[in-house]
Amino acid sequence: MPPRSNPTARQARLGAELRKLRESAGMAAREAGALIGGNQAQISHIEAGRWGVSAERVRKLARLYSATDSNLVEALCSMAEERVRGWWAEYRGVLGPGFLNIAELEHHASYLRSVQLMTMPGILQTEEYVRALHDSHTPGLPPAEVDVRVEFRLKRRGIFERAEPTPFVALIHEAALRMRYGGRKVTQGQLQYLLDVSEWSAVTVQVIPFTCEEFIEAGHSVLYAGGVVPQLDTVHLDTPVGGISVTTSAEIQRFGSLLDTAERASLGVQESRQLIHQIAREL
Repeated sequence: MPPRSNPTARQARLGAELRKLRESAGMAAREAGALIGGNQAQISHIEAGRWGVSAERVRKLARLYSATDSNLVEALCSMAEERVRGWWAEYRGVLGPGFLNIAELEHHASYLRSVQLMTMPGILQTEEYVRALHDSHTPGLPPAEVDVRVEFRLKRRGIFERAEPTPFVALIHEAALRMRYGGRKVTQGQLQYLLDVSEWSAVTVQVIPFTCEEFIEAGHSVLYAGGVVPQLDTVHLDTPVGGISVTTSAEIQRFGSLLDTAERASLGVQESRQLIHQIAREL
C-alpha cells in the first residue's frame, strides 16, 4: 500500500503521539522498526501519518516504548481503529485541508472552548454573516466557492444536534459584537442568533467587555479542543496565513491558561445576554 500523500490532521496527530512515546523511551526509529519486523522508513511513515496503523500495532509499539499511561494508549488505539468517513470527507478536493481539519477536530472533541476578539465563532455564524466575511476576501472569491464555504461552515453545527452535543464555551470580546460585518441588518440577525444559541444546553456564551482591565494575550481567534485524554488536547489558531494546530504540551498549557484568564475577565452568562441584547437594540 503506498503512503498517504495528504494525511488528515488526526492521522498526523496519531503518528506524532507515537513518535513522542518512542522519543520518551530514548529509542531510535531504526531500532523500533527492527523490533516490529520492519525498518526505519516504516516507523517514519507511521509517525508522519502517511501509513495507517492497527490498534494491535499501537499496543505493541506502546509495550516496546514501556508506555505506562493506559488511558492514552487506549485513546490512540481508538484513533487507529477509526474507519468511518466523516461528512467533511465529501469536500476533499473541493476545499483545502484546513477546512476539513477543523471540522474533524470539532467532531472528535470532548469539549470546545474559544476566545474571539473580532468575529463570532465560526461554528455560531449565520449564513448572512459568513457571506459578509467572504465578501471582504482579498482577492475576491468566485460565487460558487463562497456557496461551498458557507454550506460547509453551517454543517459544522452538527455537533450540537447529536444525542450528546459537544459542550462549547464561547468567550467573545465586545468588539466582535459591535463590528457591523454586512451592515446593520446582518449584524442584528447574527446577534439574535447568538442569543438563541446561548440558550442551548451545550453552549455557553460569555462576553469580554470593553471595561475589562485584564490583558487577554490573543492576537488571533483561539479554539481549544479537549481530547478524550488531556494529552490529546489541541489548539487551533486562525491567522492571516491560515489555520495552525498546536499540539505541544507546553503550548497547550499556555493557551489553556489564556482561556482561563479570558473566562475570568468575562461577564456572567446572564450579564452577557443582557449586553448582547443591548448592543442589538442600539444598532
